[in-house]
Amino acid sequence: MQAALRFILIGSTALLLAHNALADGPSFDCSKADSGSIEALVCQNAELSALDRQLASVYAAASNKAGNEQPPVLKAEQREWIKGRKDCWKATDIPACVKHSYQLRIAELQARYQLLPGNGPFSFGCDGNPLNKVSVTFYPTEPATLVAERGDSMSLMYQVRSASGAKYEGQNNLFWEHQGEATIRWGYGAVEMQCRKNP
Repeated sequence: MQAALRFILIGSTALLLAHNALADGPSFDCSKADSGSIEALVCQNAELSALDRQLASVYAAASNKAGNEQPPVLKAEQREWIKGRKDCWKATDIPACVKHSYQLRIAELQARYQLLPGNGPFSFGCDGNPLNKVSVTFYPTEPATLVAERGDSMSLMYQVRSASGAKYEGQNNLFWEHQGEATIRWGYGAVEMQCRKNP
């Protein structure tokens, strides 16, 4: 009887340890990760595993919102992001690169699919032309983000360090606000516009 009870206790402990390992691991199966790969690094690093689980949750929420998206870009973008994350093997500090990659992707999905409450939109008139408007909504992501819209185009930008004001940068775009006035650059090589927040 004692031997059977000890066997049950040992088996229960092993199951509990396996469950905890799964709960603390990433969202994917670590047994399929190649040795020395970025996936193996994520499996071995508790912080990266937690970020992977967070991204899986955020991606699922974004997928629900993107169900009727035409064209369906979310899955393709996620595959491209995974390829980009694998490029971190070229970095000097590989774990820091992978962490940064996860943080940017999580923030991007949270802002683009409005998974967090936004602050805004705020309207800015630029260069004294009432037709030249930029609408901006800020999101409390990590790092902080904004989604700016101008005409029929949209830009996601991440907050960067600045000596004064709030500065955000995206692909070829810039938003730098200080006391209700903003410098905005929209597109590669574009002239910076001087903008004022509309009342």
